[in-house]
Amino acid sequence: MIIAVDFDGTIVEHRYPEIGDEIPFATDTLKMLMKDRHQLILWTVREGKYLEDAVNWCRERGVEFYAVNNEYPEETVDNNQHFSRKIKADVFIDDCNLGGLPDWGTIYRMISHKKSWHDIMDETIANDFVNPYERRKYKKKKKWWQL
Repeated sequence: MIIAVDFDGTIVEHRYPEIGDEIPFATDTLKMLMKDRHQLILWTVREGKYLEDAVNWCRERGVEFYAVNNEYPEETVDNNQHFSRKIKADVFIDDCNLGGLPDWGTIYRMISHKKSWHDIMDETIANDFVNPYERRKYKKKKKWWQL
């Protein structure tokens, strides 16, 4: 899977142009995703020296990106007549998602177990109940057309 990851507010706290403190478990999760053979693309508004700083910060912590602000490492304005900062990815991890950024443990569960946000929320609600009868009431019900 190709996963595009934002930097400021996602991997580190917002302190642009400085680099903020790491968001807990961000680099550990990214390393696990790399180990699971996902291709990570750093997708950020940073450019020039500030972009180099972000890439080096990640590299020092063991996170090597497949590409940076591109779909593939060799992509440049010169060799792609349709070059755009908009990239194709299977998943985008960004603090500007609708609903904000889940914790990195949830992000890893969603990607590695192919679960949607709704699946994770349903599991959370179901696990909050001690009584198995109550838990059954909150399982997804079939729609009338799926009988």
